Amino acid sequence: MSKVVSTDNSEHYQWGEVCDGWHLAATSGLSVIQERVPAGAQEVRHFHHFSEQFFYILQGQAQLEVAGKVLSLTAGQGVHVSANTPHQLKNVSSEILNILVISTPPSHGDRVILE
Repeated sequence: MSKVVSTDNSEHYQWGEVCDGWHLAATSGLSVIQERVPAGAQEVRHFHHFSEQFFYILQGQAQLEVAGKVLSLTAGQGVHVSANTPHQLKNVSSEILNILVISTPPSHGDRVILE
């Protein structure tokens, strides 16, 4: 059954000690997460064996490193990251970053951290 979802009624989790995520859609084939990334916060550089992802900026500015290429993104822009592609998201601005991360299949349990 379909229902209207938002950060108010979705499962919440924290990552990186200061960042928030909300599972807006979570099925065996699709994950849609809204994330809030404070100024200066970042995820670790990693890749996924099976999951491909799309990062879409709702608010703020992001720096997304994809296979060694650094991309700057602002609200209304997005980037597709293929499976087996190293990447790292950073908020290098002084404002909060709000993004959507869409993964298929879901990336949980399919994350290899790169040092």
